Amino acid sequence: MAREGSLEAPTRHPLGQDTAEFWDEEKLFSELERVFDICHGCRRCVSLCGSFPTLFDLVDESDSMEVDGVAKKDYWKVVDDCFLCDLCYLTKCPYVPPHEWNVDFPHLMLRAKAQKFKNGDTKLRDRLITSTDTLGKFATIPVINQTMNAVNKNGLTRKLLDKALGIHPDSLLPKYETNTLVKRNKKRISQNNRAEATDRTTGKVAVFATCYGNFNEPQIGEDLIKVFEHNGLEVQLVQDTQCCGMPKLELGDLDAVAKAKDTNIKILAQLVDDGWDIVTPVPSCTLMFKQELPLMYPNEADVIKVQQAMFDPFEYLILRNKADKLNTDFKTSLGKISYHVACHQRVQRIGMKTREVLELIPDTEVLPIERCSGHDGTYTFKSEFHDTAMKICKPVVNRVKQSGADVYTSDCAMAGHHIEAGLADGSKPIHPISLLKKAYDI
Repeated sequence: MAREGSLEAPTRHPLGQDTAEFWDEEKLFSELERVFDICHGCRRCVSLCGSFPTLFDLVDESDSMEVDGVAKKDYWKVVDDCFLCDLCYLTKCPYVPPHEWNVDFPHLMLRAKAQKFKNGDTKLRDRLITSTDTLGKFATIPVINQTMNAVNKNGLTRKLLDKALGIHPDSLLPKYETNTLVKRNKKRISQNNRAEATDRTTGKVAVFATCYGNFNEPQIGEDLIKVFEHNGLEVQLVQDTQCCGMPKLELGDLDAVAKAKDTNIKILAQLVDDGWDIVTPVPSCTLMFKQELPLMYPNEADVIKVQQAMFDPFEYLILRNKADKLNTDFKTSLGKISYHVACHQRVQRIGMKTREVLELIPDTEVLPIERCSGHDGTYTFKSEFHDTAMKICKPVVNRVKQSGADVYTSDCAMAGHHIEAGLADGSKPIHPISLLKKAYDI
């Protein structure tokens, strides 16, 4: 008899995109039906995202009130509502490997998305908004930049954008900066620091800018570099990289992921060989190198090498603190902080390192919110999903309102702005690394 749940730590199997079975449509639908039937009998994940309510409604409204009564074409509705936050796998599902039922809902959805993309069943809008490098380079051209940012804020043009592409007129689109992080870094005066290594850190940090950190909020990356240099670390910004590949992964465009991997891993692996650790200012990008690429390419030595040298910024700072190498000479308290814990940071299984660091600051209290914001990078921009994204975010917004906090924050800057849209009170999130910079009074 199958066990009810598992007390063992979850494990993850390689994605298997290089096997014939992965691309077999008949086997895909057979596995979808098997897993959907398990989910229907469990229903623990109903509060996480749109996929599970969609699935359960399809089942409950079918003639048989079982999964076998759901039309196969309607399976795609469940797939489209999954934005690969991974929380079902990590926090809810009792049947993940090593349980014999071997349920990996997010990677099954990814397999379905990959087949859908391969079959050409992908909207132009989705191809466009996941082309973050192309968009960023275009949108940061000075004259175009002013026009694009103006269009994104104008109610009339947003309605036209909704009709033309399906970008929801109420979604809070990110601003593009002409003075990118790469440009700012060229003017940076290196501190020529030489930090001592610890058992887990070299003291030399290479910052992977990320598309968002380069084109949209370069201030976050700039603050990260300042905080790390303030801690005596030797820091450099990685040059000539591409998008980490997460947006294309969520689209199912695995060929684009492979191309980005080939460029980035070559650069990052060389840095690791030269003694550098790597951090990124965006949890999704960190997770891409820590989890997704190693599961796609488990036999590539350089991919594993980069995985082992990749850190969340606050994970890195806590490791330094455990070795008594963190600067704890804080000048300013931060008061009460309402802290949204980003999904892709939780999936890294590192614990709340951001809270640990911020609570080292005197007279500072951090109130964590462990719920998905529903943003997902692109999900909330899409006209057909925006209302669902806002609904998912509502419990987070309510917790922020009820906290009475002095500031709200999230390691995922996009999640922070999604909360901002839900609050609709004019308040702005401040990224945790910027809060730390404020506490240091740099």
